[in-house]
Formats: sequence, structure tokens, C-alpha cells
Amino acid sequence: MCRLLLLPILLIVASPALASDLVVDVNGIRRGGGPLHIEVQTRAEFMGDAASAEATLAAPRAGAHRFTFALPPGDYAVSVWHDDNGNGRFDKDEAQMPLDGWALSNAGALRGEPTFDAVKVSLGTGGATLRLNMVYARPASAGQGGQE
Repeated sequence: MCRLLLLPILLIVASPALASDLVVDVNGIRRGGGPLHIEVQTRAEFMGDAASAEATLAAPRAGAHRFTFALPPGDYAVSVWHDDNGNGRFDKDEAQMPLDGWALSNAGALRGEPTFDAVKVSLGTGGATLRLNMVYARPASAGQGGQE
């Protein structure tokens, strides 16, 4: 009998932390080019190869896309990269400014190289919605720009 009473308690203790939805609306995406990648990273993962959550659209359509990630509450940075010329590299100019399409959480406040503290968003138990606008440094090539 005592074992039966312990089972629900053990299941509660052993269950993972409840996840919250981080909804990311990405606006201003250009059609075509290469893939669009979105990553959600913790402080320890920031600007590295690892991510707590990620998604890729092989051939994004122009306009807006919504992504939803189930994550434990905490602080995260969200980054988007559109390989708009399809060369498989994140292109930069001579001054190291991005040429490919990009978006970053809280990018409007940036005045230099991003830091985790500058771009982090807090995800609470009730979830969060983030709206990001793509930035493209190069002009759209034929068949790439505009909304569909």
C-alpha cells in the first residue's frame, strides 16, 4: 500500500520541468535563395553551434513565418539567418557587417557585436511571443524580393 502511495509522488518528482511556448513571428522574409535557419540559444550556447531549439525552412516563401518552440522557462537569445544567396555561408562585408538576411531578438538596441545580455528574452511559465523583422543588406535579386 505504501508503495502505491509513493508512485504518484515519484512520477511528479521524476517528470521534466513544464515547458512553455516561445512563439516567434518572423516578418519581412524574402522568397527564394537558400534556407532560412532559426535558433533559440541559452547563455551557454550563445553564438556557438549548439541550440536548445532550432528549425530550418529549405525554401522560405516571402512574407511572415511563425515558429513555436516548447522550452523550459528561462532566458534565451533568438537568431534567424536567411542564406539568401544559397552559398551555405553567413556572408559579411569588409567591415564584418552581415550581408545575408538576419534577425535577432532585441536587435534594435544593438550598437555593436551582440551580447547575450543585450539580446536575451525571458520565457516565463505563461509563454511568450516575439516578433522579429528580417534585415537584408543586399538588394533582392530577380524573383527573390517582395511579398507573395
